Amino acid sequence: MENISTYFSRWRGLVALELEEERQAYRRSLEERGASLAGTIREPSCRYPVSLGNHGRNALNQLTLDLRFEVGEEEVELDFEPGRPVTLFYLSDSGAREVPHQCYVERVGEGWMTLSLPSQAALQSLRALAERHLLGVQLGVDNTSYRVMTEALATAERREDERFVRLRDVLLGRAQPSFRHTPSLAFPWLNPSQQEAIQKVVECQEVSIIHGPPGTGKTTTLVEAIIETLQRETQVLVCAPSNAAVDWISEQLMRRSVHVLRVGNPLRMSDEMLDCSYERRYAAHPDYHELWSIRKALREGASGEQAHRLRNRQTELEIKINADLFDEARVVSCTLIGSAYRLMERRRFSTLFIDEAAQALEPACWAAILKADRVVMGGDHQQLPPTVKSMEAARGGLARTLMERLVGLHPRCVSLLTTQYRMNEAIMDFPSRWFYHGRLRAAPEAAQRLISPLDTPLTWIDTSEYSEHSDYSDASEKRTRTGSLTNAQEARLVIHTLRDYIDMLSPQKIESERVDFGIITPYRGQARLIRRLLKMQHYFRRLRRHIAVGTVDGFQGQERDVIVISLVRDNAAGSIGFLRDLRRMNVAMTRARMKLIIVGNAATLSRHRFYRELVEHFRRHGEFVEARRSDT
Repeated sequence: MENISTYFSRWRGLVALELEEERQAYRRSLEERGASLAGTIREPSCRYPVSLGNHGRNALNQLTLDLRFEVGEEEVELDFEPGRPVTLFYLSDSGAREVPHQCYVERVGEGWMTLSLPSQAALQSLRALAERHLLGVQLGVDNTSYRVMTEALATAERREDERFVRLRDVLLGRAQPSFRHTPSLAFPWLNPSQQEAIQKVVECQEVSIIHGPPGTGKTTTLVEAIIETLQRETQVLVCAPSNAAVDWISEQLMRRSVHVLRVGNPLRMSDEMLDCSYERRYAAHPDYHELWSIRKALREGASGEQAHRLRNRQTELEIKINADLFDEARVVSCTLIGSAYRLMERRRFSTLFIDEAAQALEPACWAAILKADRVVMGGDHQQLPPTVKSMEAARGGLARTLMERLVGLHPRCVSLLTTQYRMNEAIMDFPSRWFYHGRLRAAPEAAQRLISPLDTPLTWIDTSEYSEHSDYSDASEKRTRTGSLTNAQEARLVIHTLRDYIDMLSPQKIESERVDFGIITPYRGQARLIRRLLKMQHYFRRLRRHIAVGTVDGFQGQERDVIVISLVRDNAAGSIGFLRDLRRMNVAMTRARMKLIIVGNAATLSRHRFYRELVEHFRRHGEFVEARRSDT
């Protein structure tokens, strides 16, 4: 077993590798921009050229600027998200030149985005540059997250207070977890596995894990566990790796009348959460008007004894307002990285809840763990892991989460939710057997649910015939300029299959019953191609709001009545790339409520045992159809 110093030193090294990989990728991207002195750049993390639009102020009085850019026929999925750092650049004879102003995305849409700017000087500088050069925008490097993780690991290594040392030893596997005896709790509105999970949360003294497979009500259970914990504790900390996940669980708590204080960058919060943000609550405090008046007087030149008194009163009010906001809150919510904000510096909590813990980097978890006496995690390590860009860091263990490690270390602390409410049981059965030891059971209301009594829940459309009898150049996978993969023939087959299925149900039924569809593919290039083909067909125009197209990553956490999966891979060698990460297929398949259609080359895929058994499952419990060229 590693000693504590070696353990945390190793993790700091992995974080450094990941940061260096991101910095190198950023530098490479700038060099590539410089080599492309002409043309348009439309990539997930870059737009060139952009035009500057109106400027204004957001709800927090921050300066904003609108950007506009062209949307091509083959539009790509954007990596730009609210709150992410971006840099602007322009191209010159000597290459791409970065504009030295760190900006952040405030909002983003099709063909536009709004940035928050650091100052009026930045706005003036950008306006002046735009008169002489075409500007572009690309994602920047978020150094803050890496700094927070590195500092958290160093602090966790050297902390010596008794309670934290006990928690750290359990989390590192150096000590066994302990439990307190608690009388049985009753939650008649929950199923038995959910009730058992909450019982374990109450009884655990160091760590508890709610393992929630797709559709099993993990968020519902976690919310009930938080509310039950608040019967025993004054306040808890609720975190997640992403702002979207923090907002989601915070909203569920607010609907149960729990007083939530949302801490973090308001640009990264949903509109629904702004009213309970620290900034909004601060401005709404009864003493804020006096504080604002004092700040105004100091800005306008108060001096001498008057300035001294005003500054003392200002400090007094700032401390009071801050204390009031935190003391009133039953739940403080923020991202894992956000738990290191200055506002949270001296805050301690008996219990930390981490939602979506299976998507959280372990170093980020330690930032929040430093503030707690015990930890409750919710998530599913059989779904998508966190994104790690450095292959060396991934091989070193950065891609393996703390939750996944603890499931192996302390199985007694794990509660598996076993009743799922989303999927027809034929859709559920294979993921249950492969990923969850066959323990999932479909709730009665979901088990036999179908869109039409004449339908089957499973259909596999096999494209093997295309490859075996083809001299068409688009009948198999192709790598795009950006490194993704496409399969044009399969994309057309997906569109044809979708249209046939809608005709079988009738477009009127789709609209009246609000049946929704998801088309999922592992590859961005294929998602882009399918999206373009959909736009080209007038047939789908009235139904477009019912159909979403995206990658597996984009669909995590979502569900649809009908899911169509385009697997893309089609080659004689049986190479399937990152389809070997079976968690991706688990996510893709379990988005479907009533109908799952897979389009793929069974011959290519069946070299792998998982896909071979999946094909057999479709043959036994659904339809297996050999596609012909006439089908497209």
